[in-house]
Amino acid sequence: MTILVYAFILHMRLIPKINGLFAFNIATLFGWASVIMTYYGVNYYLSGLHSYAAGDPVPIPQWVYISVATVITISLLAYYKKRKFPIIS
Repeated sequence: MTILVYAFILHMRLIPKINGLFAFNIATLFGWASVIMTYYGVNYYLSGLHSYAAGDPVPIPQWVYISVATVITISLLAYYKKRKFPIIS
């Protein structure tokens, strides 16, 4: 899954609508979050065939929700700032 996410990020440069530094930075941020999810989330919080969690699923800590909300908020604020102050090349 991680390889697919980063393959998409690397091939974003070929798509004209999302070919930019801002889009690449945001995608890299969410790509890093997907790596953290595939390591911790799949291995320790989801119970199933590819998991080390046995039996009952472990409750998801509150900091996970706060972290996701913080990353999304920072991304949205950066997008609005980019729209308000565009870089002239």
